Amino acid sequence: MQVREIANTGVKVSEVGFGVWTLAAGWWGDHNDDEAAALLRRGVDLGVTFLDTADTYGQGRGETLLAHAFPGSTRDRITIGAKFGYDWQSRDPSNAGQREAPHRFDIPFLEASLDASLRRMGTDRIDFYQMHNPRMAHLLDDDVWSFVDRAYRAGKVRSIGVALGPAIGWKEEGLYALESLPIHGVQMIYNALELDPGRALIEAAERNRKSLVVRVPHSSGMLEGRYTSDTVFPEGDHRRHRPRSWLVEGLQKIEQLRFLERENACTLGQAALQYVLRSPSVVSALPNIYDAAQLEEFAGASDAAPVTDAQATLIERLFATNYGLPVEAKR
Repeated sequence: MQVREIANTGVKVSEVGFGVWTLAAGWWGDHNDDEAAALLRRGVDLGVTFLDTADTYGQGRGETLLAHAFPGSTRDRITIGAKFGYDWQSRDPSNAGQREAPHRFDIPFLEASLDASLRRMGTDRIDFYQMHNPRMAHLLDDDVWSFVDRAYRAGKVRSIGVALGPAIGWKEEGLYALESLPIHGVQMIYNALELDPGRALIEAAERNRKSLVVRVPHSSGMLEGRYTSDTVFPEGDHRRHRPRSWLVEGLQKIEQLRFLERENACTLGQAALQYVLRSPSVVSALPNIYDAAQLEEFAGASDAAPVTDAQATLIERLFATNYGLPVEAKR
């Protein structure tokens, strides 16, 4: 496993990380605490040491799983990404579903939230602390950045970021964060089927010498290359709510990307990770991992053949023409 550094921080992250949401949220199957901890520890054994979570994942469970998997001194084996800004405890968890919790950024709340996250994770510091899915008004709140700077100077936070979302987009917020805020990095959605606004954010990160973390590098699993026209997602799976056209059109697109498997002697899922890691500003990619076989495959992506400039140019050409599909099918 190769490692990269979050710009100007000394914080090292594995090129392939682990988004703990797949174990805590219940949207990718159910894992009890011992099963989840075992998968996280296996990942670390394979070099997947950057673990990204948030207090909202599973109503705090995404954080307590880390304490369960890496108690005491074993915490030093991992690099933790965590997030702040949602008042998730104010809502009824039985009615939460996949809807956003309300944001909250008053300083007493943020101070209490940071300390609660540290307690749940059983640690004294967070390696990459990110404002969670902010809107522009949140980014413009100077008091928030003063709070984070205090936490940084106190050693509770080792680097500072913004996690964009919840859906793809948020170009204006991302550019502002990279160009104008006292942060070290941005987390964004980016993959070979969804190049924008990622391309603009990569240019901004390179220009401003800041780092990027990529989530959804497989476009909700499409670029893992395992779906067929007969694929049916189980109850509770977030992909079950997508229109069938998403599956049908996606399958037509990935067939045009199979050349990556042949030319690079790797799986499509591994090539998809290598594609988003092409820019040195992208320090880690966070695939959705929910079983041991996936973990083994994606951990191996760090040592797979890089995507070449010629291959990347072809991917961009395919994207520009919507992979030959009707323009109205493009979303």
